[in-house]
Order: sequence, then C-alpha cells, then structure tokens
Amino acid sequence: MRATWKPHEEHGELTERSDLPDSVFAFPNQRKEPMTDARHVRNAIARFDQTIGVSDKDRDLAFANIKKAANHYDVDMSEADWKELGRRPSTGRTAADRRRSARKAAATRKRRARTGKTAAGRKTGARKTATARKTTARKAAATRRTTTRKPRTGRAASTGRRSTGKAPTAHRTTARKAATRKAPAARRATTRRTRRSK
Repeated sequence: MRATWKPHEEHGELTERSDLPDSVFAFPNQRKEPMTDARHVRNAIARFDQTIGVSDKDRDLAFANIKKAANHYDVDMSEADWKELGRRPSTGRTAADRRRSARKAAATRKRRARTGKTAAGRKTGARKTATARKTTARKAAATRRTTTRKPRTGRAASTGRRSTGKAPTAHRTTARKAATRKAPAARRATTRRTRRSK
C-alpha cells in the first residue's frame, strides 16, 4: 500500500485539529490519529489496535503512513505488519488470567452472599447500627433524668448559689424565672379573691 502521509511542520500558534490536512493523519479517510511530531507517531502506534470503525484496507494504509512518519521523525518501529499491532485493544492479560479472575470474583460473590456482606446486607447492618445507637442514646437520656441529686442545705441553698460561689446551673435559673413569672398572676388572683370577700 502506498503511503499518503506528508510532514506538516506548522508550529508556533496552536493548530486546531480541523485545520490539519488529511495527509497528516494515519487514517486519512476517517481523520484519525494525527501525526505532526515524534510523540504523535508513538501515540498512533500505541493506539493502533484501539481505533474502531475502520476496515483492513484502511489499516493497511494507516500502517504505511505510520511507517513513513516514524522514518521521518526517527521513531524506532519493530513491527513489520499491522497485524502485529492488532485490531482489538489488548489489555496485556491472557485468556487464562481473565478466567482466573472470573472464578475468583464468583467465589467472592458466593462468600459474601453466605456471610451477608452483600450490598443489601451492608444496608441492613447500617440500619441495625443506627437503631442501636438511637436506643443507647435514649437509655442514657432516661438515666440522666431519673438520677436524683442531694438536696442542698445551709447558706448555699438559701441564696440559690453553690458553696463554690458560682452562678446556679442553667436549668435551675430557668425554673426560677418561670416561678417569678407565675407569681404576679397568682398575686393578682389572690388580690381579686380578697376584694370579693370584703
């Protein structure tokens, strides 16, 4: 096959892919794999098997173009035919490797199904954990409410302050405020009763 590749050395300003001529591409009809420098040539060789939607005739032409570009840019190329590069993407894994991995994955799925470590099992476990946490928190709150404190005696009890001289705790302060709010209403009711009785 006769190569159609021609060097394109227009550098300096950024060149859009659409600005490149067809003669720069390894696959000129599909405009795939541009080769404007040595790095692009190496990339075209590495990705030759990943190019899809091309015929064997197109691959013959692309290989001839890659070979010509590699020669122009002094890129070493050991392949003599495009079939050595392949037509399907290779992952570097053999068929035996893939079978071994598939067997291992199947065994893992079976083991997880038995032990309940599947996705559904993990969701159930998370739900149980959350429920247990809520129950523990409820019990702790109930315990705090039911514990009684020793009644205070002496001067600290009469002043509403602790013997350390610190301000009373927040819940006692709130209770005291509520009691003072109710007091005027209770006084008014008492005053009304006394007036009626007179």
